[in-house]
Amino acid sequence: MSPARDYAEQLRKADLRVTRPRVAVLEAVHAHPHADTDSILGLVRETLGAVSHQAVYDVLRALTNAGLLRRIQPMGSVARYESRVGDNHHHLICRSCGLIADVDCAQGAAPCLTASEDNGFVVDEAEVIYWGLCPDCAPRVSRAST
Repeated sequence: MSPARDYAEQLRKADLRVTRPRVAVLEAVHAHPHADTDSILGLVRETLGAVSHQAVYDVLRALTNAGLLRRIQPMGSVARYESRVGDNHHHLICRSCGLIADVDCAQGAAPCLTASEDNGFVVDEAEVIYWGLCPDCAPRVSRAST
């Protein structure tokens, strides 16, 4: 099955109409995980030509609400989107260049971590972000501080 057909099938299964902007956004996010809205807009415009910011925002919202995309917004960053959904994975973020990488759960099944006090909540997900330096930035920062 071709990727475009696969995206069309995903949209149908989510009870969403198959439109060129929706398929183009899914293609962009699958090809560029953790992309921000402006980057996705640029990629969609490369595919479709003229498309408005609002159209891309609306498609991102619809795809996120349907569970086809996941929206993350690390502290100090704009919203980013990824196609890895349906699991409770976490992220590694480089403090220097902003690179984001997926990392599987810290331990066990969702919600991965048990809160020391749940205050009566039924916890079904834990969001963990690990901050540090990626392999490319760590040597440069280390050299600069010596």
